[in-house]
Amino acid sequence: MAKPIITIIGSLNTDLITRTTRIPAAGETLITSSYDTGCGGKGANQAVACARLSRKKGSAAEEAGCAVNMIGAVGDDMFGRDLINELVSNGVGVDGVRVKGGEKSGVAVIIVEEESGENRILMSPNANYALKPSDFESLPDPLPDLIILQLEIPLSTVLHILALAREKDVEVLLNPAPAAQLPREAYLAVQHLVVNETEASIITGTTTQTHSWALWGEHMERLIGLGVRHILVTLGAEGVIYLDTELQRVLRVLGEEVAVVDSTGAGDTFVGAYAGALAVSGKGCRDFPHVMHVVAFANRAAAKTVQRGGVQSAIPWRDEVSLESTLASAGSGISFDEWKQGVDPAIRQ
Repeated sequence: MAKPIITIIGSLNTDLITRTTRIPAAGETLITSSYDTGCGGKGANQAVACARLSRKKGSAAEEAGCAVNMIGAVGDDMFGRDLINELVSNGVGVDGVRVKGGEKSGVAVIIVEEESGENRILMSPNANYALKPSDFESLPDPLPDLIILQLEIPLSTVLHILALAREKDVEVLLNPAPAAQLPREAYLAVQHLVVNETEASIITGTTTQTHSWALWGEHMERLIGLGVRHILVTLGAEGVIYLDTELQRVLRVLGEEVAVVDSTGAGDTFVGAYAGALAVSGKGCRDFPHVMHVVAFANRAAAKTVQRGGVQSAIPWRDEVSLESTLASAGSGISFDEWKQGVDPAIRQ
């Protein structure tokens, strides 16, 4: 039986990471605690997460539960070569990574506050923005079972790929980051929407200051109104809330109490863990009980990532994330009607 195929179409960046006790004020110079470089980009991070979380550490790529392929663009430079080599070392297929002559590879400058582990990121897309709609006359052959998209490549390219995926009835997971409001018809091609609270607020035109995304309200009605069946809002240390809009059920998996070293890459780990587990289980397993187990697994994988420094190097392998205890305690969720009446949908792993 052929393995399911996950294709990630998105960004590849070199991360320039600085750790500091605090963010400097305007005009101020601080001596930082450390500086490091690493391979990143939301697309590449999610590809590595899919690959690592589908097999045990040290095992051959052939032993993975799914095939993971990356499509993106890098410059013809040292950064680009390193980005491709890192994907290969993690078992990701790179035949779809284009080397763009005359372009620089993407770069992300990341500042991490040591006490909180919170990060601030400045991203220079460079070669990522050379990925045009004309590069996608059709979807890859053989067709992937799941396509993962973000917004670190041109929006016109993302919208074109969404239209192709809808035409071919290919399942899509969209992580709209950095967030932007998309045409409503774009969501018709999306079956899985993964956002953090800020992204949820931007794509729905609401504000994070006036509500909690763990509670029912007009903001949540707007999110549900986008028409995506499986919606996941990651809440940082507070966990994740999952909605099945077709079955009108909701579950909130509380965050694990861990020592946060660096939150960079936690969201990408969540996406990769969720997508990989979905692909392995097959399209026939999209009922609420199964998906909520997948959500709990992804939440636990993200909690592993934040306990380590780095980005791709911090992503755990399949055998580092307990599935059994997650499955045993995932809860059963509540109905939207119960949620509207104030019933708490939260469970702890």
